[in-house]
Order: sequence, then C-alpha cells, then structure tokens
Amino acid sequence: MLNFGISAQLYTLRNYTKTPEDFLKTLVKIKEIGYKSFQLSGAGPMEPAYIRKCLDQTGLVMSATHTSPQRLRDDLPNVIAEHRLWGCEFVGIGMMPEEYRDDYEGIVRFSREFNEIGKRLKASGLTLIYHNHDFEFQKYDDRLIMDIMMDETDPSAFEFEIDTYWVQSGGADPVDWIYKLDGRMRYIHFKDMAMDGRKQIFAPVGEGNLNWEKIITACEETKIKWCAIEQDTCRINEFEALRQSYENLTIRYGLEG
Repeated sequence: MLNFGISAQLYTLRNYTKTPEDFLKTLVKIKEIGYKSFQLSGAGPMEPAYIRKCLDQTGLVMSATHTSPQRLRDDLPNVIAEHRLWGCEFVGIGMMPEEYRDDYEGIVRFSREFNEIGKRLKASGLTLIYHNHDFEFQKYDDRLIMDIMMDETDPSAFEFEIDTYWVQSGGADPVDWIYKLDGRMRYIHFKDMAMDGRKQIFAPVGEGNLNWEKIITACEETKIKWCAIEQDTCRINEFEALRQSYENLTIRYGLEG
C-alpha cells in the first residue's frame, strides 16, 4: 500500500451540503464509501463549532479547506481559529481572483500579497496552498503564470495544490509538475479527463485518459501527504463518481485510503 491519504473534495458534493443537516448526512455517506477524510469546499453557511461536532460524530478528518481569498485578507485571525478548531493544517485558495489576472504585474501582486498571508499562517502552524486551473499555464513576458508565482513566493510559506485535470487542460504534463513542485507541494487534486467527441470532460479517477500509474509514482516519490478526489461536474450521481474514484485508487492502484 502507498502512503498518502485519499480525501473527498466536498465541492463535488456542493449540492448536498447546503444545510447543516445535509452536510452531516453527506459526511456519513462519504465515510460509508471508505473515505476517512475530506476537503471542505462549496458548503453552505455553518457555525465552525457545528463542523467540529460533525468531525467528532463521524470520525472523519478535515484534510484541507478552500477558503475565500477575501477572508484570508480581511478575516485571517478567525480563519486561523477555525482551522485550529478543526485540526486542519492546509488552508487552500481555490482560484486566483479575477482582479489579479490581467497582466504580469497583477500576478506578481497576488503572489506577494498572499505570500505574506502564507507567512502569517505558517507562524500559526498552518500552511497556505494554491489550487490552479488552466489559465495559470498562459504566458506573460514568455513566462508561465505558475513560474511567476513560484519565483515570487517563499517555498516555506506558499505551497501549491495542483489539479491534474487543469494542468492537462492547460497543455502541461501533471507528472512533470508534480516533480517540479517537489518540496513545495504536499496536497494534490486527483481529477481525470476523458473525451466526448472533441470535448474534454471530467471523469472519475481511472475512468479517463490520464496516466495514473505515473502520477501516483510521482506523488509517492515527492512525498505527497494527501490527494483530494474532485469532479467539477459528473455525468453520473456524484456519490457514485466518488465511489468509482475511491475504488479505482485503492483496488487498481494500491492506495491505502
């Protein structure tokens, strides 16, 4: 068995986590599938203490969150307190706000601003992680946005959380980027890509065209701590999609879960 954990990214199940009652039911269901942890994202408004209660009741671990950049800028002490309450180390940014994306200077400004936030999180025992989409693989001044971000941030304060689907969609190789971010990434999104005619579509892990044997080997060799399973949209029931991904990873590829 390989030695990094499998989490359910709750953004996949966002339609089932709008109320506190449904949130708890959803956690029970993902535990029944076999997941021992989840990434908090896309859920409806809930008190932090209620989420802690759900963790205690189900025995699940919160492996990471996606937290709004605005809250990280404007409400950082409460963000820190919540993550400590939940026992959650990784504080994720799900997407760069549009206000930063228009030019090279904006990318640099984003990187430097959130690098400082990452330093404050680190001082509190937490870790900032950044989740990419495909636009980070466009170039400004002949440099990829991802490369600009790497150069403008401190590896000890700003880590990455690449998404295998979006790396591939951006024209890059997920395996190459796992190795490139060695030492700067301990959390990764596993998401598969299939084709419908000439259209790229999301698929359960192992049901698309990404090279999972090489991806998993790269993750093991670079000491990834968590992979989170996500599908932005599903052609089958969302819980069934998460089940297929979990079973493929644990049975076919030997992850422990």
